[in-house]
Amino acid sequence: MKMKLINSVMKQFSVTLCLLIVLVPAASAGDETADSAGTGYSFLVDRRKEQFETSFAYAVFPLPYSLPGIGKGISLVGGAMNIANTYTDAYGIVYGGDVEGAAVGLADIHIIPRTLILDVGGGAVNKASIQNFRERGMNTNKDNYLLFDVDNSEYFGGRLTATFLERRFEMYGAWYGGASKLRSIRDKDGNVIVEAHNASRQSSHSTIFGTRIDLTDDYDDPRRGARLAVTRSSSPPSDSGPDYSVMDYNMTAYIPMASRNTWAFNYLRSDAIVSSKGETDPAKIQTQRGINCSDPALTPQQQQYCADAVNLVIANNTYGTATSLGGFDRLRSYSQGRYRGAHTLFYGTEFRWNLTEEAKPFDLFIMKDIRTSVQLAAFYEIGSTADLRDDVGKTWRKSYGVGFRMVTASGVVFRGDIADGHDGVSTAIFIGYPWEL
Repeated sequence: MKMKLINSVMKQFSVTLCLLIVLVPAASAGDETADSAGTGYSFLVDRRKEQFETSFAYAVFPLPYSLPGIGKGISLVGGAMNIANTYTDAYGIVYGGDVEGAAVGLADIHIIPRTLILDVGGGAVNKASIQNFRERGMNTNKDNYLLFDVDNSEYFGGRLTATFLERRFEMYGAWYGGASKLRSIRDKDGNVIVEAHNASRQSSHSTIFGTRIDLTDDYDDPRRGARLAVTRSSSPPSDSGPDYSVMDYNMTAYIPMASRNTWAFNYLRSDAIVSSKGETDPAKIQTQRGINCSDPALTPQQQQYCADAVNLVIANNTYGTATSLGGFDRLRSYSQGRYRGAHTLFYGTEFRWNLTEEAKPFDLFIMKDIRTSVQLAAFYEIGSTADLRDDVGKTWRKSYGVGFRMVTASGVVFRGDIADGHDGVSTAIFIGYPWEL
């Protein structure tokens, strides 16, 4: 009961804080004449700059990766922004090493200029390993995971966004699908536990609908105001999976500090809602994936590991899976998808120092753009996830660290973070601010 009360108070505080940030400056502006943006709505925070950039930029660079248990290698990342004086971006990545594959995409295709925008993309991976912890929830050890080797994975999809009032209000819909085939299951040391034989190809897809209210001073680099995104992602039954949806409520407040610094606060609530369960018979799940956990050739420990892998499928088919914690976006000191469950709660705060603020063009051999800001950041995050709603908040994990960012006129934010937490120190290079995915 005490933890529920704390969660409720923190949620109400986050909502109240966002409202105060938006409404207090707006109330003062209401005593003046029309807002400088000329919108006629005094409650809207003025935008700092143009929200649809056409400044051409490109970047091509190698990006090494080293993922626990999955392997090491190097990828080649490239992108061209605002091609031919339009808003359209093109990007791609080629993986080499222990992961082999490629992905490409187009973003900001304006079907109706500044109003209806299309993003499309897809990729294929010839071989890869997916890290899955042997239990869901928060009470797992960092070395207590299995590796699912998959072959011939593919994924593709697109998103259509309708945007209004200088990107202050948006509605969007998306469809994403993919398929893969299990090759084997290995332990954390890379030893094969069980090989898959005659496994069926598992496919799935999601349909997403959402809306976003952005009452900040800039869509790409906010420093003042608040934004709220509400998203429903539906995953209908595919193969033997469940029929469920996920509701995400993501709110971020930005408090201006001094002349150009920002203190940001984020709140996320994510809940899986199951309409009908998927397959929960362990024998049928093993048959679909071409494995036999009762094989006498397996040691007792290997049989248990195999059973744990099946139990992860049963848990997803029973409860669904909400937005996970860990990776580039939330709880940044942990591996991608480190904590999974049917219900997730997350709070984060980040102080951003803008060291420079100037339009400074640069043209390197591998990168061309206009630098508009260089930032240092310090962040602190806590999160909890569980399959049962009442268990959310019983165990928390924290992550804290520092980061470096370079904001460009093309709308790209290059980010590097160093984070520490229960599993140790983690470093990452990524594109985009945290908490947005």
